[in-house]
Amino acid sequence: MTRRRVLLAGAAALATSALPALAQDKPALQRIRERGSLVVGVYNEMPPFHAGGQGIDVALAGALAQALDVKLSLLPFNAGEDMNDDLRNMVWRGHYLGFGPADVLLHVPVDRPLMAANPRVSIFAPYYRERVMIARDLAKVPRLESLADLGSQKIAVPGQSLAGWLLIGADGGKYRDQLNTRLKDGTEAAALLQRGEVAAAAGHASELESVLAGDARYAIEPLPSPRMKDGWVIGLAVKKESDDLARALQAAVNTLVDNGEMGRFFAAGKVSWRKP
Repeated sequence: MTRRRVLLAGAAALATSALPALAQDKPALQRIRERGSLVVGVYNEMPPFHAGGQGIDVALAGALAQALDVKLSLLPFNAGEDMNDDLRNMVWRGHYLGFGPADVLLHVPVDRPLMAANPRVSIFAPYYRERVMIARDLAKVPRLESLADLGSQKIAVPGQSLAGWLLIGADGGKYRDQLNTRLKDGTEAAALLQRGEVAAAAGHASELESVLAGDARYAIEPLPSPRMKDGWVIGLAVKKESDDLARALQAAVNTLVDNGEMGRFFAAGKVSWRKP
């Protein structure tokens, strides 16, 4: 390449990169209000939080946009290999397929190691504590003090999930032959239990409750595993420099919690909720 072409290419690249930089000079909240919409990232097919354009996270996204007095622009996406990928693709850089980033991402673990590993992101505003649970047919499994109480009964659990990993490895793999693991998520596991095809189903509390809550035939309780902790909290994530947006969204979440609206979002999805 000639020197002239190198200079022209460099000038063109500089001009191109300068355009978004000028836009980014404005505070995040100002850009959003001038645009007239809040772009909210939500996970694809994560019932009861998002499925087919409906769910708890969709309701929350709409309430956040309303609090900022702008329209909602929902940006559904498929989860990456891990949470670090999702934060990169949907919060601070954008996806390699050409979409994103969003103004805010929902359903992010409020986790100190995750925060430390992602210094370009602010994670805040916890709004739900998720847990690994197990549901059982009380007629088939009347008590469950340990997994041994399941006997040889069939158990449904999505294999590619924390619940699946815990059950596959429990008691040295003792229950592997009893597991139906070819499931997309805990709602599918709960549906198998509801149809009487298994005696128990494991998954996230929100998944199991969204299908089985209110049905006296079933009990939903923590998975009796010594490796099980008290769940994890989820919240919001924005770019680190979007501190004005973070403050506004935190205030909006606080209001939704205090006025009971957050609890109503979860109740609509048949999921029990308490302030995390």
